Amino acid sequence: MRGLAVTVAGAIGGALLAVAIVLTLADQGMMPINEGQMQSWLMRHPDLALAMIGRQQQLDDARKQAQQASAMKKVGQQSFFDSRIAFVTGPADAKNSVVEFYDYDCPYCRASQPEVQKFYETHKADTRFSFIELPLDIHGPNAVLAARASIAARNQPDKYVAFHFAMMSNKDPVDAAAIFDIAQKAGLDLEKLRADMNRPEIEDIIKKSHALATKVGIDGTPTFIVNGQMHPGMVQDGELEQLAKSS
Repeated sequence: MRGLAVTVAGAIGGALLAVAIVLTLADQGMMPINEGQMQSWLMRHPDLALAMIGRQQQLDDARKQAQQASAMKKVGQQSFFDSRIAFVTGPADAKNSVVEFYDYDCPYCRASQPEVQKFYETHKADTRFSFIELPLDIHGPNAVLAARASIAARNQPDKYVAFHFAMMSNKDPVDAAAIFDIAQKAGLDLEKLRADMNRPEIEDIIKKSHALATKVGIDGTPTFIVNGQMHPGMVQDGELEQLAKSS
C-alpha cells in the first residue's frame, strides 16, 4: 500500500480537488448523485480512486504517527532504556540516543544490520544505545529461542554487542545449532549461556518488551527510535546519521 501511495502522490492534489468538487456539488443538491452513481463514476475514473486510496493511506499514517508520539510521551523516553528490558550501552549523558526493536529472524532487521553496526562503531562513545528483543509470532519458535539467547548473553556484557551483530549478520535460518555456533565464535561461555537461557526471568523480559511495544503502537520490526522520534522499517545508506541529525 505504501508503494501505491507514492505512485499516485503526484496526482493527489488535482484528483482530490476534483473529487471534493463532485462531493460538494452533490451535497448541495446541485449534482444529484447516490452511492451507486458515485461508485459507477469512480469506476470510470480510476485515477481518482487511486488518488483517494493514496490520500487515505497518508491520513492513516499521520494518525498512527500522532498516536505513537502521544503514547511515547506518556511512557517516557527512559522506558526504552530500562536495563530490565533492554541491553543499554553508551554514555548516560549522550547527546544522541538510538533504540532498536528487532527480531533475529526478521529479514528487514538483517538488512539493516550493516547500517546499525556502522553507526554504532562510529558513535558508541557519544550515543546511548538500547537493544530490545521483540520476537514475533510470525517468525516461529526459533525467533523466541534467539531472543532468549540474546537476553541471556547480556549476563556476559563484554561479549553482548559482538554476539548481537554476529546473530544479525547470520544469513541462514536461526536455530539452536546456529545460535550456539555464533555464541562460541563471539567468545561467550556456552555453559553459562545455556544456564542463563533457562532462567525464569527471561520469559518475563520478553513479555515486558512486547508490552512496551504495544503501549507505543509498535507492531513490526525493525522499529527505531532516534532521539525520541519513531522510525519504523529498514534503514540503509547513512539513514541513521540523517535521522540523528534531523531529530
